[in-house]
Amino acid sequence: MIRDITLGQYYPGDSWAHRLDPRVKIAVTFVYILALFLIRDFGGHAVAAAALGVAVAVSRVPPKFILRGLKAVFIIILFTFTLNMLMTKGEPLIKAGFIVVTKEGLYNAVFMGLRLVLLIVGSSLLTLTTKPVRLTDGIESLLKPFRRFGVPAHELAMMMTIALRFIPTLLEETDKIMKAQMARGADFESGSILRRAKNMTPLLVPLFIGAFRIAQDLAMAMEARCYRGGEGRTSLHELRLRKQDAAAIFLTAVFLSFILLERWLSPLWFDI
Repeated sequence: MIRDITLGQYYPGDSWAHRLDPRVKIAVTFVYILALFLIRDFGGHAVAAAALGVAVAVSRVPPKFILRGLKAVFIIILFTFTLNMLMTKGEPLIKAGFIVVTKEGLYNAVFMGLRLVLLIVGSSLLTLTTKPVRLTDGIESLLKPFRRFGVPAHELAMMMTIALRFIPTLLEETDKIMKAQMARGADFESGSILRRAKNMTPLLVPLFIGAFRIAQDLAMAMEARCYRGGEGRTSLHELRLRKQDAAAIFLTAVFLSFILLERWLSPLWFDI
């Protein structure tokens, strides 16, 4: 399961999505997440899923690679589904002792499960199609207007990008430690969920030591290159909006308009 986590990974490519300005991709991702929380029914989910399908096709990232990342959060999706199904009051469908599944609960469970899946896949496209350096430049550029209020734009952008970049590095380190301990007889794959979680405890100490070692190596590399923060720094490649970025902004506006229209019309559909 460790190898299935795709969050923070970059998938090399030269697609239209890869060439977009990182600021545009960050804004589009933000609008997409906002739109997901504006949706009221499955009609809106259909529109969001269709838009996401087009984005995945344009990015040329294999769908299997993207969907593989859902395995790591399957427990969260299942927990959300079960919680909504059992905790929503309404018309009973199934009764088994104290367990009552209602019609409204089942509807909410499926609805929230789909929202979570679309949210994870949509967010992962940002890191899959954007190099860490470009992502740093995009976040810093978007945070620049807040400098007048004392917000350290460059430092925040650097910290967020390093955090995202280190997710696959730490996962790879965890996988190496697990394989080394399995070769010595450790068992991480059998037994109940609680037992497997308990068996993971011996991984923490070597993982923390490895994380501190990687952080120290990164700090030394940055000092060796005379890194002193963002003051007075310039970029090798200046960010400039192009026609393809304008097209992406226009398509995002059209998508958001469809979502708002569907939200406005959804009460009428329910009445029908």
